[in-house]
Amino acid sequence: MAKPARSRDRLGARRAGVEPPHPELPGRAAGRTPNPARLDQLIHERARLGIVSALAVNRTLSFNELKDLLGVTDGNLSVHARKLEQAGYVECLKSFSGRMPRTEYRLSSRGREALERYLSHMEGLIRATRRGG
Repeated sequence: MAKPARSRDRLGARRAGVEPPHPELPGRAAGRTPNPARLDQLIHERARLGIVSALAVNRTLSFNELKDLLGVTDGNLSVHARKLEQAGYVECLKSFSGRMPRTEYRLSSRGREALERYLSHMEGLIRATRRGG
């Protein structure tokens, strides 16, 4: 049996590196178990989840504060923060304190919304797992 065109469109979009639109919020469809594959993979990675979570409870954090808090290297933090910045999830503020450069990060409203969706999806997965599917 041939797959519906919608499935092919979604698969093609994933292959092209584009996230297809979701007709409903993850984990919110009536009577359906949340799909783990639909987690926001940008946030789901450990270091990026740490960055977004830390910024959700702090107005701003400096590069060094985030690095120490998460226990990651300069390069690792830089790469992951840049991905979040490119997605519009975090804002990077660069300034100088005397002659020393200072980089601070802040969670954007888009990032806060993405984190809320991610957490709702995870809560749905946890509830489904606890009740056995």
